[in-house]
Amino acid sequence: MGMPIAHLMTSGMSGIRAGGDLVMRMEFAKNMKISKAKEFVAKKLGVTPADLSDEHIMRDIREELGIGVITSVAGAPKGIAAKMNIEKVLDIKINCCEKFRRQLKS
Repeated sequence: MGMPIAHLMTSGMSGIRAGGDLVMRMEFAKNMKISKAKEFVAKKLGVTPADLSDEHIMRDIREELGIGVITSVAGAPKGIAAKMNIEKVLDIKINCCEKFRRQLKS
């Protein structure tokens, strides 16, 4: 039941267009409640929790940090590269990034 609720809440924050995906990651990675996850992500990004749902503010931050945007930007990190940057910014491990690293070593 937790997944649908977390998805619903973070989708309401505009997902990757704003900060919803980052909040959801913290909910799952660190078992945080949504309010704590918002506070944590906002602190890491240097914004207020309210800014996390502002698409204009978050677009600039996402581009600056290379953590992925909804529309392609030439030369900007995409896919796994953006997810690896999210790991650094939020100080978490993301399973697909770990798997990618293991595949590189093989």
